Amino acid sequence: MENFTTSPATNSTLGKWTDYSIQYKVISSLLLFVICALGIVGNVMVILVVLTTKHMRTPTNCYLVSLAVADLMVLTAAGLPSITDSIFGSWMFGHHGCLCITYFQYLGINASSCSITAFTIERYIAICHPIKAQFLCTLSRAKRIILFVWAFTSLYCVMWFYLSDIQELVYDNVTIITCGYRVPRKFYLPIYFFDFGVFFVLPLLLSAVLYALIARILILNPLPSDPKDKKKGGHDLHRDLPQTGGCRGTPLIFVPLQVTKMLAVVVVLFATLWMPYRTLVVVNSVLDQAYLESWFLLFCRICIYLNSAINPVIYNAMSQKFRAAFRKICHCGTKGEYNWAAAAEDETLAFIHYTMLCLMVVPVHM
Repeated sequence: MENFTTSPATNSTLGKWTDYSIQYKVISSLLLFVICALGIVGNVMVILVVLTTKHMRTPTNCYLVSLAVADLMVLTAAGLPSITDSIFGSWMFGHHGCLCITYFQYLGINASSCSITAFTIERYIAICHPIKAQFLCTLSRAKRIILFVWAFTSLYCVMWFYLSDIQELVYDNVTIITCGYRVPRKFYLPIYFFDFGVFFVLPLLLSAVLYALIARILILNPLPSDPKDKKKGGHDLHRDLPQTGGCRGTPLIFVPLQVTKMLAVVVVLFATLWMPYRTLVVVNSVLDQAYLESWFLLFCRICIYLNSAINPVIYNAMSQKFRAAFRKICHCGTKGEYNWAAAAEDETLAFIHYTMLCLMVVPVHM
């Protein structure tokens, strides 16, 4: 993933090879190992809590499982090999390792982008079109969409089996093996720009538009703090609640605002942490001599792996359900356990109530 400026090796030498400093090796390998280890553990826990906790099996959490699998793929296929590269400065996994690791790197990257786009659309439909959400935001449909996302990205990334190859870079004092690309730079740069547009720019633009529409609904119609409140200051809650834009004259009973905030943070971090690497690729594409300063490359790598490792931390910090599920799977915090059944019943009844009210006020055209 990082060798985006390497051209096929020629017979001439490349001067004298200068190895990484001891300071760079220690700092880079330690940082990469800690980030990858924490990210792998965190994403495995996300998958386990959704698969083993019945009330966590929601459409949104299905997309988060897909994102966790994609992040695991990035951490194992890109993060862990980067540690050996930082220590030895040479490719250690052979020809077939180069092909498979490059394939899984791009598969994880593209699948994570598609998963983020999918749950953004799901949140938009759930909040802005709650009646349609009953039929569109279902568990079975989410599973079909996830299956399509992985099938599409798996087929799309097959080309990296043909574009990747190991290379021998001959220096005056040593020969270095790298995992690079078998085609000249001018041929694979269009692929990078296509990836940049389809799997980065387009998802972010779509997310910006959809979250802006969601924010408009939530700002114009502030949500009640607790869906179980029946009365508010001695008055009927239905009369005091604001009106929604989607169902005219209908009070907004319950929408999981905290979930929407959490997913918005995931999208913002995705854009922020991927920006240095994506920018470097674009800048190097127009430079005669690519900018490959080792510390800046390390910074770009750390940002990418942080993006894949930080999501479970966000879930734990911003979602009471995930926090309770994490504690349960770690066998801690038994006192005051989260009441899964009551929470699920409250949310289901509130959503049904809200939707029924929407149906009651929809005008009938004769």
